[in-house]
Amino acid sequence: MRAGPLPPILRFLGGTGTVTGSRFLVETANARVLVDCGLFQGLKALRARNWDRFPVRPAAIDAIVLTHAHVDHSGFLPAVVRDGFPGPIVASAGTRSLAEIVLPDCGHLQEEDAAFANRSGYSKHKPALPLYTEDDAYTALERFTDRPIAETFDVATGISATLRHAGHILGSSTVTLGLDSGQHGTRRTITFSGDLGRQRHPLLAPPAAPPDSDIVVIESTYGDRDHDDSHVLEQFAEAITRTARRGGTVVIPAFAVDRTEVLLFHLANLIRDGLVPELPVYVDSPMALATLARYRHALAAGQPGFRPGLTTNGDPFDTGHLHEVRDVAGSKALNEQSFPSVIISASGMATGGRVLHHLAHRLTDSRNTVMLVGFQAEGTRGRLLQEGARSVKMLGRYVPVRAEVVDIPGFSVHADRGELLQWLRTAPREPEAVFVVHGEPQSSAALRDSIADELGWNAIVPRHLEIVRVD
Repeated sequence: MRAGPLPPILRFLGGTGTVTGSRFLVETANARVLVDCGLFQGLKALRARNWDRFPVRPAAIDAIVLTHAHVDHSGFLPAVVRDGFPGPIVASAGTRSLAEIVLPDCGHLQEEDAAFANRSGYSKHKPALPLYTEDDAYTALERFTDRPIAETFDVATGISATLRHAGHILGSSTVTLGLDSGQHGTRRTITFSGDLGRQRHPLLAPPAAPPDSDIVVIESTYGDRDHDDSHVLEQFAEAITRTARRGGTVVIPAFAVDRTEVLLFHLANLIRDGLVPELPVYVDSPMALATLARYRHALAAGQPGFRPGLTTNGDPFDTGHLHEVRDVAGSKALNEQSFPSVIISASGMATGGRVLHHLAHRLTDSRNTVMLVGFQAEGTRGRLLQEGARSVKMLGRYVPVRAEVVDIPGFSVHADRGELLQWLRTAPREPEAVFVVHGEPQSSAALRDSIADELGWNAIVPRHLEIVRVD
């Protein structure tokens, strides 16, 4: 038995005041379980946290449970395993499948970025080092064990876990932990939303209702706004069409996991309906292509969590002129082309990856369009473009922005304010407390106020590294 606090506690190790770095530690007298283990991204001060000593010794954590495979929820796992975490990493089969792609790619990109910085001499560190390596990621993957959706299982001494569909990306789930409190044989439950999907996600079924819970920890990425879905596809089609008419290329920085699939699904439908001209569509991201293959495999295997009827017209992601760009030479060749096309490339916030080279090449030409189709965190290049920056620094130099920039937030696969509140309303009873996390400060504060005003519930925005009792 581990010596520890008598009452169970919840520690907010990340995901507070920011949409990145989600890390929540539940600690009892007998065990410590970490829910999510994400990278901090965006502002320099946030990214610096990735290099800080982890707030809890990794060797003292018994298990990690993942809600889904996005880097801001899973991307710090290789560092924690390298630094001594000894236990299992528990997730759904879909999450494990995507983590097999995401984590090695993240390690590889960090090695590439460090090498490029060393060659170019623009890093203040001599030499620039990656946070972790691709090999570290493969070592972390050996710790994964997958569990079925909606089944309760023991994850550590006195702590059980249940995964339920979250509808955000393939395999995404909410996590409910059941804790033996040690006081009169009572049991406490904490539900973590992870990232909740849309009620109208084009590919995935809506999130499952939250179970009976004493405590709820809910994301607030879009906690201060409701998505305007009324003209999303019209805006999408019009932007592509007018760019093609002026002979330009549409560059879409897109998250490799799920967002690329959503874009291809809509493009295929719009082209089939004659609402978008038949253009070559290039997916230039090895990780996005690997993810696309996993989605296709999951659909073909009839895995749960998808909307019915997606394969009625064949491959739902085939635009008719889809080109899968896998190697660096093929990626570079795209920038030699001058005919209208669509290039979908990672990363979604333009923080790294091949899309930087496409942006550096295409931003200077007013015929081209950069389309932003997801959340752009503060401090990212995507956010700068969204806010109308006249020039953006990338690859060590400033690039003037002359291309059209189109922001279509309705493509987000995050639940908005109304959908988050509706998810809470479906709970069997009012929880004792709702902790609002994974959002920028104004977004978290707005959702907290909405929960208090509209539901009458006790809602709190926790501080970074705050500790609360959950007995």
